[in-house]
Amino acid sequence: MNFLAHVYLSGNNIPLAIGNLIADRVNGKSFKNFSPEIQKGILLHRKIDHFTDHHPAFKACVTKLFPTYRHYSRVIVDMYFDHYLAAYWTQYHPQSLKEFSSQFYSDLSLEAEKLPENIQKFTAALIRYDWFKAYASVSGLHLILSQMEMRTQYPSKLGASTKELKENYTYFHTHFSHFMDNVIAYSKKEIKTL
Repeated sequence: MNFLAHVYLSGNNIPLAIGNLIADRVNGKSFKNFSPEIQKGILLHRKIDHFTDHHPAFKACVTKLFPTYRHYSRVIVDMYFDHYLAAYWTQYHPQSLKEFSSQFYSDLSLEAEKLPENIQKFTAALIRYDWFKAYASVSGLHLILSQMEMRTQYPSKLGASTKELKENYTYFHTHFSHFMDNVIAYSKKEIKTL
């Protein structure tokens, strides 16, 4: 799961959502440098990632892409799943994606100055380019994946991966829907244990 999904799965708890959003940029035990609520979000993110990596629907999607994209397949499926969440947002949330994003970006901006500089740069880009909205279209997803491709250490072909998404749209959507039902239930349960 990627940025939008991690924020969504945090419920309406903003510090938890921020921790869940930034977790990939926080190494090891350095999460203890953050407030207790943000720490919980980072830990929730790690639990969701573990759940995701072992879920049969997610694994099936990764396996489908692996011959072409190798170890980048997981990243691509994460991005596909954020696309489906954004594209079918009204099935999962009562607010529109625009309203949800606007409120979250506003809350995130208020908290950003308390975050490390490298994370502030990331959150500023997220807001400036409205990544949540971009996920909703295949062309927006292509743009984000192409930008990510420029930063990969090895040839990744991330930008080209929207071709497989278009060709297998129903396949990936079906797997996403099955996975999403499970990860929502899992996240609600795990939040109670934090």
